[in-house]
Amino acid sequence: MQIILLEKVVNLGDLGEIVKVKDGYARNFLIPGGRARRATEANKAAFEARRAELEKVAAAKLAEAQAQGEKLAGSTIKLTQKAGVDGRLFGSVTNHDIAEELTKQGYKVAKAQVRMPNGPIKLVGESAVNVALHTDVVVEINVTVYGESA
Repeated sequence: MQIILLEKVVNLGDLGEIVKVKDGYARNFLIPGGRARRATEANKAAFEARRAELEKVAAAKLAEAQAQGEKLAGSTIKLTQKAGVDGRLFGSVTNHDIAEELTKQGYKVAKAQVRMPNGPIKLVGESAVNVALHTDVVVEINVTVYGESA
């Protein structure tokens, strides 16, 4: 299926590009999420009429993400979890826990934006975690996990 991208999509293309994707990806993810439209003649004409407005909105989102990224970059969040004497956690620290803590600190971060390259944290100590605020803005933060005796 050919679609027109209404915003930048990672590994697919930029705003305004007409790309061919699998039908299910377009029908189930891109079109319902407002990221794309079918590439019909009517939609192409409507997109060209709205192109300047969409580019302005995309630039505003990028600027907002960059501003938030500058504040967030290099910051450290501290979490306390129950742990055994050997430093292993009873459970793990997930992207949900990190997003929740960042939200408490005043940052608007969804759990899907928290990227954990090594999976959930299962040991006490420091770990580096990436936060993708925008497709072009990815910042690294430190997560320090403290053990709490059971």
